[in-house]
Amino acid sequence: MQTYRPRRSVLYIPASNDRALAKLATLACDAVIIDLEDAVPPADKVAVREKLAGILTERPNRRCEMIVRVNALGTEWGIDDVLAAAKGEADILLSKVVTPREVLEAGDLLDDNFAPDTVKLWAMVETPRALLNIGALAELGRDPASRFTCFVAGTNDLVKETGVLATPDQRYLMPWLMQLVLAARAGGLDVLDGVFNDFRDADGFARECVEAAAMGFDGKSLIHPAQIEAANRAFAPAPEALAQARAVKAAFALPENAGKGVIALDGKMVERLHLAQAEKLLAKAAAIGA
Repeated sequence: MQTYRPRRSVLYIPASNDRALAKLATLACDAVIIDLEDAVPPADKVAVREKLAGILTERPNRRCEMIVRVNALGTEWGIDDVLAAAKGEADILLSKVVTPREVLEAGDLLDDNFAPDTVKLWAMVETPRALLNIGALAELGRDPASRFTCFVAGTNDLVKETGVLATPDQRYLMPWLMQLVLAARAGGLDVLDGVFNDFRDADGFARECVEAAAMGFDGKSLIHPAQIEAANRAFAPAPEALAQARAVKAAFALPENAGKGVIALDGKMVERLHLAQAEKLLAKAAAIGA
């Protein structure tokens, strides 16, 4: 069965927000992004970065991933942000990525400073240029040496940069989001949908999560703990899908089906590609305890 790391709910927390950081151990999200970039004003960036070692050292003793969103490498803070995150053995979310060069430069920086292989790179996709280069960026996912493992949609920035209207159904963003999912799958990468800004609108958020799951996203980036439960529910396997997956796996395990590429199950043709899909879904369920 394939190994699966759940990233259904990925919560941004400003590195300067001590109250929010104190609640890390109580959160049910799959991952937390400690934000050194947009959430921290320029005058505070150095002081907040110096807190990072303590934040990562005191991380909760649970399966929640810890990722650090760093300032762009071209800024005065970027390189030191990357090195501080790597020292704490956290994955690194690169902001303002435009071309593969930024990912490669970050990987070289990690290699030159002997960062463990377990430190991986994520990339924000938040500009028109990044979308135009999305295929080349995704190709890095095929090279383990790149450390590249995940795309994160920066929908607010895409709206700002392009001037499209941000409608509740995301109809003007939808073509770009689907392009992002396609590229991620081509590169063997995970991909997270962007944030939902009105954390008081629980119904609207839940609908957007269901839509993102149907589009193929692995999870959603969040701005408030109140959004965690709905994201976890939307990106978890449905009970009927799990039942079908177990049936497919059991059918291919029968002695009479050994070596067969195609079998019949409940009046339908089932191929080994469906077995691979079933095993992936069952691995996902096992990882999240569904």
